Formats: sequence, C-alpha cells, structure tokens
Amino acid sequence: MQRTEPDVISVVYSGDTDATKEQIIAKVKARFDIALAPDSLHFVFLESRRLVEDRAWPRFTLLGQSLGSMYLAWEAMCKFVPDLYIDTMGYAFTFHVVAWLAGVPIGAYVHYPTISTDMLARVQARRTTYANSGAISSSTILSRAKLLYYRLFMYHYALALRRSSFLMVNSSWTKNHVDAILAHADPFLDLIHFPLTFLGGLILSLVHVLAHSFPTHAHATPKRAAIVYPPCDTHALSQFPLDGRPSLLLSLAQFRPEKDHAAQVHMMAVLLKRYPERRQAEDSARVDELKALAASLQVTDHVEFVVNAPYPRILELLSQASVGLNTMIDEHFGINVVEFMAAGVIPVVHASGGPLHDIVVPIDGQRTGLHAKDPESFAESVHDVLAMSEEERLAIRARARQWATTTFSVEAFERGWTRSGWARWLSS
Repeated sequence: MQRTEPDVISVVYSGDTDATKEQIIAKVKARFDIALAPDSLHFVFLESRRLVEDRAWPRFTLLGQSLGSMYLAWEAMCKFVPDLYIDTMGYAFTFHVVAWLAGVPIGAYVHYPTISTDMLARVQARRTTYANSGAISSSTILSRAKLLYYRLFMYHYALALRRSSFLMVNSSWTKNHVDAILAHADPFLDLIHFPLTFLGGLILSLVHVLAHSFPTHAHATPKRAAIVYPPCDTHALSQFPLDGRPSLLLSLAQFRPEKDHAAQVHMMAVLLKRYPERRQAEDSARVDELKALAASLQVTDHVEFVVNAPYPRILELLSQASVGLNTMIDEHFGINVVEFMAAGVIPVVHASGGPLHDIVVPIDGQRTGLHAKDPESFAESVHDVLAMSEEERLAIRARARQWATTTFSVEAFERGWTRSGWARWLSS
C-alpha cells in the first residue's frame, strides 16, 4: 500500500505497549525483509489487549474475547478515529463499536471465522476436539447448553459481519464459511431480539441527534466475501535446490492445540513401526507438553522440537527437508504449506481446509503433494514420498514450486487487495 498508494496514511492499533514504532519496523524488516516507510505509518498503542487474550477467559472464551474486543475498540476510537477501519485480527464484534462511535466505513480481511457451522456440528454430534472437551461431549445436558451458546453466538457474529462494507478472506474454506454466516438466518432468535433491536436503534438515533453526527457513507451489507490469498515472499525459498535432500520431515507451525502436533508424533511412531528402515538417530530438543508423548511412543530420538527458531534457522531447515507436515484439521489457509512448496519440500497435509482446496491441488492432473486424515494415513503418505524415485520427487517439487510462486505471490495479493475496492470506501 505504501508503494501503490503513497498518499494514504496507515494507522495500526497495537497492543505492544512495550515496543516503539522504530522497534516494530525494524522487527518487520528482520523477520520478513520488508522495509516500511515510517512517514506514512503510525501506531496507536492500546492498553487493554489483555482482554482479548486466551488466558483472560478460561471459560466462555468466545464470548469473553468478543466483549473484550469491543472494549478494546472503544479505547481505540477514543484515541484515534480513522477514515476507514479495516480489521485483520478477526475481531468482528468491534464493528458495532466503530459503527456506533465513529460512523466510518468498515472492512475486514478474515483469516478464520470466530465460529462456523462446522463447530456447531461437532458440538451437536458430541465429538471431542481441542475446542470441545470430553467432559462436555460426554454429557447430554452440557452439550445442549453449549449448542445453545454457540447458536446465540453465531447469530450475533453474523450481525457483526453484516456491519462491514466489504469483506476479504484468505481461502476457499474461509469464504464458504463466511458466506454461509452472512446468509445465516434464525427466525426464532430474530423474534426474541426484535424488541432489543428496536430499542437499540432508537437509542443510537438519539445519540447521533445529541452529538450532531451521522454516518457519512451509505452502508451496504456484503452478500459474499472475496478471496485474496495471503502474500508469501517465495523468492528466497525458490532458490533452494530441489535434489540431494536427506529424509528429513519438517513441521513449521506455532505450538498451539489446533495445530495437532501430537498427531505428528503418533504418525512418526506408526511410520517407524511399519517401516523400521526409516529409523535415523537425531538430537532432540523437546517441548514439555509433547516430550512425554514422544517418550511413551519411543520416538524421542527421531523428533526434534525447535522453539522460537530464528529466520535463518527456518530457511536452513526448509532448504534441507524432503517432506513438510501440516496436521491441523480445517486449517483456514496454511502459509507454511506455501513455504514448503516454494522451498521444494513436498507437503503432506490434512485433507481439509485451505491445504486441500487451495494449496495442495493438482496441476494438469498431476499432484503437488499428498493428503491424509489420521496418523496411519500420514505415515503411509510420508513413506510413499520417501519411497519415490528421485525423478518423481523432483517432478512434484517443480510443479509445487511453480504453483506456489505464481499463485501466492506478493503481486497476486496486491491485485486481490486492490480489487476489494477498499479505496472507494476511503474516498466516501
């Protein structure tokens, strides 16, 4: 944006109160090799970020973080009112506050919907996941109570998204869910909420009359979201050689529950049990939560956990690895998978979400990676890659690199961002 729209001033709301503008710009340069111009970039530092952190809401996390984000938005609008508000953090409930207090156009780049129809289905099916504990899934009463909670939250999340003037999403999976949420209807909850909606409208109109301020733009609720794939600077990665790689498996992700690193440890155990010739001695640097699992499955000597790896170390691993793992279910996009492909690492990913529908897709009928669903199928897929001829591996790597470097480039992202029409709303 600084390059294509030099007259636009970008103001970033940040909770990093212990950092300065100069430090943030320097960190972006060191981590992503992106040089930001300080003259057209400013930061507004917010003191209330703790209200949107997981640890602040051990129970009713979705509700707590959403209410916390509304308070955070109130603090933000009190400190600075923009001409156009674009949310990239997934805080849709801030749209209400921005609309009420500032009356400016609202846009969003959605990485992952806060709630989805899949989440409701898992609770209704009483399926145990990282977001639906066994204590709840095993209880009929608790499951019904959580389903009602999710139903109410979905209703209000849809109302919040409809406050926006334009919506961008990062993948087909996210688009399908956001479009479904925009079209979501619940006549029973509509009836219950009608008195509150009517009263809220009267109060808001009164506030505008007393403040002599009214929205200056015509709001039109978007009926669907536009896909804009995230930018991935693949230039450095695409310079790595495609041949001569050891049998190194690489997983590149934050250590969060939804990334399901435990499945990767189980996969390693299955792989070594079925194909003992794959055993190789490696040093281990363990994360405490997975150390016991690795030890119990007797794969400790074959797994290394690298925590807070510096970028040069990440590049080194990407230049050496043969297989890249992503075991997250319904990964909204999977930028690490794009990095695998650009670096010549053959991806073995969960058959869901962005990796299935947008990234690891066939090119002219030829595969660019493999899909799996459980530790057993992941182990088989990894074995298949390692058992391929070098010629076949090189062909997959070349196709994957070509796809990644053209489809998910910075230039492609810039074109998609421009097509969203954000500049039209800025001028309104």
